[in-house]
Amino acid sequence: MYTALRATSQTLVGHLRQQFEADSLLRPFFGAGSGGTMRVTLNSPQEMAENQIEGLSVWLYRVVRDEERLNAFPERISLDLLRRPPLPVRLHYLMTPITAVNSQTGPETEQVILGKVLQVFHDHPTMCGTDLRDDLSGTEAELSIRLEAQSMEEITRVWQALEGSYELSLSYEVSAVDIAPAMQPERIRPVVVAMPEYGLIVPE
Repeated sequence: MYTALRATSQTLVGHLRQQFEADSLLRPFFGAGSGGTMRVTLNSPQEMAENQIEGLSVWLYRVVRDEERLNAFPERISLDLLRRPPLPVRLHYLMTPITAVNSQTGPETEQVILGKVLQVFHDHPTMCGTDLRDDLSGTEAELSIRLEAQSMEEITRVWQALEGSYELSLSYEVSAVDIAPAMQPERIRPVVVAMPEYGLIVPE
C-alpha cells in the first residue's frame, strides 16, 4: 500500500502517546484527563515552535530505498499470475521535545521526554500485530525501530534544513516498510510439464 508511510508514522505516534499517558511522571503533561496539553505530533520542530505547540515532534525527515531487500523476486500468487515485489524503504525520524521558551523547567522536561522515548523503543524495538495503526492494522507487517548514531555533521545538516537553532533530539530508523505496486499482477503461462534430468558424476 502506498499509505505505508502514514501508517508507520501513526503507529509510532500512537505507541508513544500511549506510553506517555501511562507514565506517572509524564501523564500530567500528555494526559488529557489529567489536564495535560502536550502533544505527540508529526509536525516538524519548527512548525511546533511557530504554532506554540508543546510536546514531542516525531518528524519524518528522510526516506531511502532499502538496498538489502531491493532485489526481491516477484511473488507467484497463482499458477498463472506473478505480482511485482513492493518497493522496500527505510524511514528516518527526528524526535525532538519542544517546550515553551519561558518555561523554567523546560530543559528538564525535554530530557525526561527523550529518556522515555529511549526506554520505550529499547523495551519494544519491534512493532507488529496489535501495535500497528491506520492501514497497517490487521496486516502481517513488522516494523523494526533502531536508534541511529549520527555524527555532528549529519545532525548539523538536518537542522540547517530546518532553518532553526539546534535542539536536543534523537534519530530513529524504521525498516521493513513496503510500498506496494499499483500495477495489476502479470499473467504468465503456467508450467504444464516439468521434465527432470538426471546425470552421473564420474570422477576424473
